[in-house]
Amino acid sequence: MNAEARTGVPALRFSGVSQAFLSRDGSEIRALDGIDLAIRRGEFLSIVGPSGCGKSTALRLVAGLDKPTLGEVMVNEQPVAKQLDFVGMVFQKPTLLHWLTIEQNVLLPIRVRRGRVLAADREKARALLDTVGLGQFASKMPGELSGGMQQRAAICRALVQDPDILLMDEPFGALDALTREEMCFELMRIWALTRKTIVFVTHSIPESVLLSDRVVVMSPRPGRIADVVDVSAPRPRSLASMATPEFMTATQRIREKIYGNDSTSTAHRPTL
Repeated sequence: MNAEARTGVPALRFSGVSQAFLSRDGSEIRALDGIDLAIRRGEFLSIVGPSGCGKSTALRLVAGLDKPTLGEVMVNEQPVAKQLDFVGMVFQKPTLLHWLTIEQNVLLPIRVRRGRVLAADREKARALLDTVGLGQFASKMPGELSGGMQQRAAICRALVQDPDILLMDEPFGALDALTREEMCFELMRIWALTRKTIVFVTHSIPESVLLSDRVVVMSPRPGRIADVVDVSAPRPRSLASMATPEFMTATQRIREKIYGNDSTSTAHRPTL
């Protein structure tokens, strides 16, 4: 973790954040309730919890796609509305445009924002693609790549504008088990190289522990922070890390918060 992270200077902060929506019948659905959380610069933080607990809603608030009903979300101690250039987002599906090449897809945010792409932008896109092992596929179309390769391209697209914060909403959820495992280690490698602040939403408890410095455990709706678990397993991590006492302690604590004291009945051999 970098020096800024160790000082505790927040890259992202939720202060008393609640979010409610109106259903079709006019009743209120409260997705988040009273969220207070500071995320350090360069930190890898995961959010886990049952479906409907507001995990994705929290990311949408940081990305500026929604506004909180109560409280505020701050990026670099400034309101999100003024800081959108500092945030990149990766969704569960790559959502690449099938009529553009991989390089053109990566450069799309720059073209949309600025209206044109410079030679320096192309060099940066190619460097990112090289970093994730896609340099030789820059001129290919999305349909010519596997799902995991497309998701790597989506990560490059999120990084091309050099955001301070990378938001990832279940980015590996649609991948097969082996590709998902491969992508976890690829993401850890990218994080080690860039030291971006990453907020990662997942339903997989082992995945969250393997990747993260801390794991935020959410309660059922309305989503509240039930626990924040520090992951003390040393880095760099490997599959062998999943057999360490630190890993097992963290996963069991998270399961107990989600399932209660009967979590032993749901515990299983760690898989992603």
